[in-house]
Amino acid sequence: MNKVELIKSEKDGLDIRADIERFAKAGWESLDEADVQRLKWVGLFLRKPTPGFFMLRVRIPSGRAFSYQVNAVAGIAKRLGNGIVDITTRQQVQIRHLKIEDLPEVFDILEGTGLTSLQTGMDNVRNIMGCPVAGLHPKECIDASPFVLALNQLILENREFTNLPRKFNVAITGCPDNCIHTETQDLALVPASRRDDEGREVIGFNLLAGGKLGSGGCRFALPLDVFIPPEDLLEVCSAVILTYRDHGFRESRTQNRLAFLLEEWGEDRFREELERRLQRPLERAGKDLRGDSHMDHTGIYRQKQPFMNYVGLNVPVGRIGADKLEGIADLAQKYGSGEIRFSPTQNLILPNIADQKLGDLLEEPLLKELVYHPSSPMKGLVSCVGSDYCHLATIETKSRALEVARKLEDRLQKLSPITMHWSGCPASCGNHLVADIGLLGKRIKVGDRVVDGVDVFMGGRSGRDPKLALKILENVPCEELPQVLEGILPYHTRERMHRVRGQSKAMENKAKAKIAPRPAPLVEVEALV
Repeated sequence: MNKVELIKSEKDGLDIRADIERFAKAGWESLDEADVQRLKWVGLFLRKPTPGFFMLRVRIPSGRAFSYQVNAVAGIAKRLGNGIVDITTRQQVQIRHLKIEDLPEVFDILEGTGLTSLQTGMDNVRNIMGCPVAGLHPKECIDASPFVLALNQLILENREFTNLPRKFNVAITGCPDNCIHTETQDLALVPASRRDDEGREVIGFNLLAGGKLGSGGCRFALPLDVFIPPEDLLEVCSAVILTYRDHGFRESRTQNRLAFLLEEWGEDRFREELERRLQRPLERAGKDLRGDSHMDHTGIYRQKQPFMNYVGLNVPVGRIGADKLEGIADLAQKYGSGEIRFSPTQNLILPNIADQKLGDLLEEPLLKELVYHPSSPMKGLVSCVGSDYCHLATIETKSRALEVARKLEDRLQKLSPITMHWSGCPASCGNHLVADIGLLGKRIKVGDRVVDGVDVFMGGRSGRDPKLALKILENVPCEELPQVLEGILPYHTRERMHRVRGQSKAMENKAKAKIAPRPAPLVEVEALV
């Protein structure tokens, strides 16, 4: 039994909530290692780079929140934390630099606004992701947000799901635009259609399982040839999670995700086990309704509701000051319905902006900083937390990412849309392997100096035809990275890297005609590293 399994066998992680008052009085140094690990079940993380201070991760299913909740988060960060809020790639928020004596008050504030930090860490079902414009998108296949909320309600504080072999990531989406990295999830439901016995079309979901990034190697979620009608979603999802709970490997922390169980069993045996639990056969997969495009919903877009719009705002690398976050909450209340949505690209979306209010919203000073029309390098920019707050990261990613993106803004003003994701370590929290440009941080030696560097990956994508990014360069010093990328990006467009299946020869030839030949100076750029 590994160390974490021993800790879990002694006490359920959720039981730690009752001990927080005692910890607040005794001080953080009174915590033993087992309690430090159990606190992750309630979203509290004691990080080595910030001894004595906690990070709190707040669970926000589908990234949907309201102005009073966002104000509560900003208020905690400003009054009890360091004044900064980080938006994660799982549509959550993280508050930093909290003291243990303030935690009872923090939990009271969250619970008073309907927010929770439960089960955002360790071996349980993490925040359930969804399309950030679910219910708004004019072309969405099905509004998946009710199913996200229902599954979240079923799992939260349910001890059937609080002791899994490892963390379990779930995404449920009805969006055709691949706005979530569904293929990197342990369990993903994507929009699909199927004819019932009477020939009527049923819109539901196809099931993907076994995706992961990070330790133990990367895997894309496999289509299990299963169609889930909406009314069966909770039952089937529960069966998948409980199958993993009962049969997943618990010996090694690096070899115990659902992907490894699927590798050993195979898809047929796993599907048979689901049918045994459900006591009925599963329907075969329907037609995948996703398109080939990728969209992050940053910008101004029409909603399906008449005369209404949503505005996606760019938050560079997902880090925002508490004052600005309060300003966003005020704008949501003033111009919209008070709702705010957090996207997997670490950005913010203001929905339900009426036509007659849109012009005034766009003139607000805050929208000059958090813009709806960012440059290509800034729009697709995503970063993990980095070494400032995470002991696993080898370099500080957020400041490096901003520095490189700003230099590329100046040098490549007509760059085609591109995503650029930074991960500070192989845990891949920045999702660098499913980006157009993926950057993996490391420390490298240049002459007699040890400096921040990266390995450069290209061509990653999720969707119907997913691809892991390929490593093209190693050990690039961060100080030389803008010059290196300047020589690559104009000639390695998404159009070239993301040739979709089914693309006609005429379209392919048209795409090639738009792409300049690879220039000789690129060889000199490669020589820099």
